[in-house]
Amino acid sequence: MNPKDSEILSESKVQLEQTKKVFRKWKQAKPKDLDQKFHKEHTAEFKKMDCLQCANCCKTTSPIFRDADIRRISKHLRTKESQFIQNYLKMDEESDYVLQKSPCTFLGADNKCDIYEVRPLACREYPHTDRKNMFQILELTAENTLICPAVARIVKTITEKN
Repeated sequence: MNPKDSEILSESKVQLEQTKKVFRKWKQAKPKDLDQKFHKEHTAEFKKMDCLQCANCCKTTSPIFRDADIRRISKHLRTKESQFIQNYLKMDEESDYVLQKSPCTFLGADNKCDIYEVRPLACREYPHTDRKNMFQILELTAENTLICPAVARIVKTITEKN
């Protein structure tokens, strides 16, 4: 991770409670232009951000593995679903399947995903800043400012403009 990415994550940690406070207001108000603001900044940020230079999400967190993800990945790895679960996954507090350990087992030394073509839906959608109805996932977005420098910059830009 480059120094600027580390710096924005540190800044986000300091600002987390303030960000959550702003997001609680937005969640109550459900601003009509919130999706548009996030999508605009998401597009701008990911024109600059190279996730392969960072991969902090893959190094520090685990996606949720849905049944369809488990079937698809097991088939790709040519293993039984039960064997895949036993070798790589565990149940979390919410009874979701997640990785047994971090960094992700499928993250290569070059920050590329060994199962990219069949990766879990949660990985495909991350960091979720281009979704509809952003007001529904603002708590998750606030937490993601601590993991993803791109999310931290998107949130900083949007909150500074409002």
